[in-house]
Parts: sequence; C-alpha cells; structure tokens
Amino acid sequence: MTIGAASEPDPEPTPTLAPTVLPDSIDPEADGAYDFVVVANRLPVDADVAEDGSPTWKRAPGGLVTALAPIMRANDGAWVGWPGKPDVTLEPFDADGMHLVPVDLSEQDVELYYEGFSNGTLWPLLHDAVVDPVFHRAWWNAYVRVNRRFAKEAAKVAAKEATVWIQDYQLLLVPTMLRALRPDLRIGFFLHIPFPPPEIFAQLPWRKQILDGLLGADLIGTQRTSDAGNIQRSVRRLTEWTTRGQVVTIGSRWTRPERHVRIAAFPISIDTTGITEVAQRPEVIERAKEIRRDLGDPDTVLLGVDRLDYTKGIRHRLKAFGELLHDGRLVVPEVTLVQVASPSRENVDSYKQLRDEVEVTVGRINGDHGSLGRAAIHYMHHSYPLEEMVALYLAADVMLVTALRDGMNLVAKEYVAARVDLDGVLVLSEFAGAADELAQALIINPHDIDGMKRAITEAIDMRPKERRRRMRSLRRRVVDNDVQQWAKNFLGTLNAGPSRTSHV
Repeated sequence: MTIGAASEPDPEPTPTLAPTVLPDSIDPEADGAYDFVVVANRLPVDADVAEDGSPTWKRAPGGLVTALAPIMRANDGAWVGWPGKPDVTLEPFDADGMHLVPVDLSEQDVELYYEGFSNGTLWPLLHDAVVDPVFHRAWWNAYVRVNRRFAKEAAKVAAKEATVWIQDYQLLLVPTMLRALRPDLRIGFFLHIPFPPPEIFAQLPWRKQILDGLLGADLIGTQRTSDAGNIQRSVRRLTEWTTRGQVVTIGSRWTRPERHVRIAAFPISIDTTGITEVAQRPEVIERAKEIRRDLGDPDTVLLGVDRLDYTKGIRHRLKAFGELLHDGRLVVPEVTLVQVASPSRENVDSYKQLRDEVEVTVGRINGDHGSLGRAAIHYMHHSYPLEEMVALYLAADVMLVTALRDGMNLVAKEYVAARVDLDGVLVLSEFAGAADELAQALIINPHDIDGMKRAITEAIDMRPKERRRRMRSLRRRVVDNDVQQWAKNFLGTLNAGPSRTSHV
C-alpha cells in the first residue's frame, strides 16, 4: 500500500465537512426551478462547444440515462454533471428534454479528483482492495474541492423541497455538503459499486469524513444487501451515530433536529425492452450469424465482455481457458474465446500494467494453441455500439462473467435480455452483484481456477433442454426487474415520507 510521503506538500489545509468550509454564497431562500435534480460525475450527454460558442451534444449511452431521462422529462428535471472534457466552460443548456448544468473541471481536477482520489484511492478500496489503494493528501483535497462545486451547483438549481438524487463514489461528500446549503431538500444517494467491510474501509485516512458525507442523504442505496450492511457496520464502528435495522439515527445538535437515514439495497438493472427489441431485428440476427462465420464456424463460442479493469477477473478467465486447452479438454478451432476489453482509465498506471499482462497472455495462448487463420482467443481492445454487442451476445454459446468484485455487472443481464431464443449459458462470478438475482447461471468462484474450468466444460456440454430451462428463468427475472423499475423503487422509497411529491 502506498502512503503519501510525510514531506509531500499539501496545496491547502485538509478541509473538514463542517458547514464552515462550504460555499457561503448560496441564499437558502433563493430556490431554483427544478423539482427533481440528478447529480452525477458525468452529464447524460457528451457535450462540447461549437465554433460559434454554442453547446453541441450527443446522448451518452448507459442504463442510468435510459432510466432517468423519462423521469427528468416528466418532472421538468435538471442534471448536474461534468461534460466530459477538461477546461471546457459551458453555461446551463437544454438537451434531449432535460436541463443540463455543466460543472467545469480543469485538467488538474481530472488528474487529482477523478484519476487520483476517485479511481486511485476509492475504486480499489471499495472493491475490497483488489489492488492496493493509494492515499495522497493532495488527491483528497481536490476531491473535497470538486465535491463542494457539485453541491453548490445542485443547491442553485433545486426548487424548494425538491428531490435530489446523487450518483456514485465520485460524489460521496455531496449529500452532507448539499444538506448544509439546502436543508429543505430530500436527498438520495446511490452507490453503483461495492462497499467493503469496515476492516478494509478503515484503512482510509478520511474514513469518517466519507461516512459523514454519505449520511447527509435521507436514503442511501446499494447494489447488494451485504454492501448496505457494510456501510451500517462502518457507521457503528467509526462514528458516534446509532443504527437499528436499516436506519441510522443522526442525533440533534444545537439547532439541527434529529433525523434518520435509511440504508438499503436497490439492485440496478438494464433497459430490457430496448435490448430485446434490438435482438429481434433481422439485421442483428444476420450479423450474429456473420460473426460465427468470421470466427470459422466453431462448435462453441465463449464470450467475455468487460471494461479493461483489474476487478473483472480477465486474467483468471484467460488462465482457466489456457489450461483447458493445455489439458486437451478443449480444442481449437472447435472452441474459441472472444474477449472484448473496452479501454478504461488508460492514464492510470495499474490499468496500463493490466493491459500489458492481458495482451501478453493472449499472445502466448494463441502462440501455443492457435493455427493459421484460427486463433484460440480473438481479443478486441475497443468499445462497440449496442447493436454490435447484442449481435455478439446472440453469437455466443457461453457468456463468461468472472469478476473478482463487482457492484452488479450489467453485462450478465444484457446477455440474458438479448437471448430471446432462450439459448446460451451464463457462467457468473459469485462476487458480482448479479449473482444474487441470477441464480440459474452457473455460479463460480473466479479464484478457484479448477472450479471455473469445470463450469466452462459443463456449460459447453449442457443439454439444450437444460439451457432453455435456465435461460427462461433468468429472462423472467431480468424482464420483471428492469432499470425503470429500479428507479421507481428507489425514488418511491425516497419520497415515501409525509407531504412528499412522488417523482416516479
């Protein structure tokens, strides 16, 4: 574990979460115009500035946008977020039926707040320290500074007693900062990634500040019940507040009344209807057949689709596949593995190292077991549009999801949604949140290489009747609990208090 050196200069004294460090330029009486406000690290569009200075945009892909866009339009909502490029200054603008409020980030902000504290400290720590988190005070100071900026923008646009929904680990301090500025608001927070046991979380030097930041929300949502339990245990161990069941009681102090924070699981899902519609298009079905032809018409196509991230277990998957080839239990070209590894955080050293390791392993396995025109592994370091991904899902006989730790893993659900033919087998890590719901998958421990190898061969050899039975059950679960239902459940719970207006 890397600790910031004692001689490392701090650009400013380490702030606390006391209201005195928050912006004092927000007039609590000067309410904004929007009854429903989403605060996320990114805007739901990729924004830029045209030559004439006007904003240009295209809608960003993602399940969160799909879930919240209809709610935003129905409730005249606003979305606060970063436009995606550093040193781009944009005024608030309307796009895709939503009011968008850009938060400007400099290159230094992106380096320290986003690549540094968010992805060099919090990401590995909250994923059970799969790799060592790095603790630098300059990163922390930038994280506080940028979170304060997001809170200030949200406070400006929210109407009196509005509902504000804050998203994910980049903004863990915003709930308390926003409550200090606008105590009239109903505040929800959803953590899209895991939360570790307190024994791991306690390593963070700013552990109490992070918990105090989270507890500014009225409702904290997580992917798994175990993640909610870990937050509650950390609160009991590291703060003075009391917990009972799902509820944390924040005691009264001076003029602040007592209030209660609920922490519960709300597992996210996907746009099932949209993916099902794409999977039934004739051109997508034909593309799936073309993919198999391009692969040499193997008997079995295995598929992995991941961001190139050390939490996804890509190296474990390649090891298991390589050993199966070495043992002679699988043979090329009868079986081939397609691995899509989307680029991710390429400026972070640990990700550069992972890419090198994965590509060396792929090259070695192909050198040992491939032949001219017949690779054992087809490796693509690209991102693909939805239509191409659905075609890949339809072309694959076995989907391999081998995450070492994952909040949910929506790829598993996308594969199930795409399989309208009720064919295909899902091999799924028990450490992905999706395993709580998709019990008819073949559940594995990715650290158990022999167990993973057995699951892969079982999936390949599974009888058609058994494949259909399992996939029918998996699809029923995914269809009944899509991303719109997720948003409805969370917002319904958040707004369940007396005299609250529902935003669902």
